Amino acid sequence: MKRQKMIMISRRDVMYLFGGVASTALFSNYALANPNLALKRIKEISKNNVEESDLFLDVPEIAENGNQVKVSFDIDSPMTNEDFVKTVYLLADGNPAPNVAKFSFSTDMGACSATTRMRLSKTQNVYLLAEYNNGKFAMTKSKVKVTIGGCGG
Repeated sequence: MKRQKMIMISRRDVMYLFGGVASTALFSNYALANPNLALKRIKEISKNNVEESDLFLDVPEIAENGNQVKVSFDIDSPMTNEDFVKTVYLLADGNPAPNVAKFSFSTDMGACSATTRMRLSKTQNVYLLAEYNNGKFAMTKSKVKVTIGGCGG
């Protein structure tokens, strides 16, 4: 049987190790997702003037990989100077940062729809918040189950 040589660790290295472990334990909440952040952000944007609406949000019920989850939306709006969707926000409550995307629209576009991909870290709700030109807000949400985490989970 062959003898292994012991590795000597200096006192300074031990202090660095304990400091790293303590920092991770103390500040771990800052790196984790908080479902209330998405709802808090929705309240900030809409100033509590939001109503549940029948907006069309197309996300898969089950995403096999959270790295690229296809999301699309279509909002039925006449897109005239009197009535149009000004801004659309996509938010996810399970990501460390809830803001996913922001889309701006004008009457020249003729329709309010878009398709993109987003990264989801785990199973979570995806919110679609639409701001109209008259200051009203409409919202819908859909739950996406992620089987393989896209953000390292």
